[in-house]
Amino acid sequence: MTDGKRRRGLMAASALLGGVMVLSACSGGGDSGSGGDGNKGASQAQVDEAAAKKTSEAQIKITPKGGSTNASINNSATVAVTKGTLTEVTMTTSDGTVVEGEIAADKKSWKPGVQLERATTYKLKATAEDSEGRAAHENASFTTVSQDNSFIGNFTPDDGSTVGVGMPVSINFDKAIANKAEVQKGITVSSSSGQEVACHWFNANRMDCRPEDYWQENSTVTLKLALDGVEGAEGVFGVQQKTVNFKIGRNQVSIVDAETKQMKVTQDGKTVRTIPISAGSPENKTWEGQMVVSEKFKETRMDGATVGFTDDDGKGEYDIKDVPHAMRLSNSGTFLHGNYWGAKSIFGSANTSHGCIGLSDTQGADDPNTPGAWFYDNSIVGDVVVVKNTGDKTIAPDNGLNGWNMDWAQWKAGSAV
Repeated sequence: MTDGKRRRGLMAASALLGGVMVLSACSGGGDSGSGGDGNKGASQAQVDEAAAKKTSEAQIKITPKGGSTNASINNSATVAVTKGTLTEVTMTTSDGTVVEGEIAADKKSWKPGVQLERATTYKLKATAEDSEGRAAHENASFTTVSQDNSFIGNFTPDDGSTVGVGMPVSINFDKAIANKAEVQKGITVSSSSGQEVACHWFNANRMDCRPEDYWQENSTVTLKLALDGVEGAEGVFGVQQKTVNFKIGRNQVSIVDAETKQMKVTQDGKTVRTIPISAGSPENKTWEGQMVVSEKFKETRMDGATVGFTDDDGKGEYDIKDVPHAMRLSNSGTFLHGNYWGAKSIFGSANTSHGCIGLSDTQGADDPNTPGAWFYDNSIVGDVVVVKNTGDKTIAPDNGLNGWNMDWAQWKAGSAV
């Protein structure tokens, strides 16, 4: 081999070895024969491990889940954190209105300070830190149940009120209830007196609850509505979660005798006053039965046309714009009220009304010494007025708050549970 050929061969070998060395350097070295993929895997594991060390351990949970619809207006929008503490929570409506709320003292939870609205989209942003001060973030958006897909029960009496011994709990639902049993199971009524309470459905929209006999005087009645999420009808859910307490006052029961034309007022079983009255005329008899005062008006208008008493021209047979001391006894228009337009001689001697029970009174409702004013001042919503000897039939139990005209067996038969 000539010197020239030898030099060319050495140069080629050197170049080949140099290439191997370059390739080895780029692959990270090593001689395990595992190749470039294994080395890349090891490198990624190191990157992941380093990233994990920088990630917060705090875990945030928002209820309900993002994207939820038909969410509760009572129990939604709660934020909780484990392995950390909340540092900031912001809740807004879709139009940007901020919803007030508060992080708990231990910084483990947050809830809104107001009840949510129906058919509204809310957005939540939450931030928490773990023990190392590393931040975690969570976001969610949800929509509460719509008006069309929800129902509420409008109830009486009001929370904190004091009522008479005849006052039932009456609930009128704004949607027809098909699943009566499920809805009734979400409603409880109890008394501090220990009296058994039963509920009765008059129709798909109304349920009343009462004991067998009048409430015990000076007791406390509690109504609990646990209807949130209860399906009242297909696709229609309850939204109420509420506790109501009301007091029962003294036991006042007044007995109206249309034959003697007198009303005996009793309190706690003792007669406190007897008042002359004028009940419905022979042509317009007053209903008989046990009636409960459902509303009180110091003055009100009474137009005969609204209850079917009209002249040939279609106008009411009477239209008195300032009836004093009026107390409603039925939904159909039966009142016990003051009367200033009738002669004083009719009270206690003649039945002359269109079905109401009248007491002597003065125009303006400003004389406290009249029988009408006295009875008004000494009556409360829920007091009982028993009407007898009118010659008419007994008032329907659902005409007002008058379920006492149904015996206990009939009443309980109307329960759905």
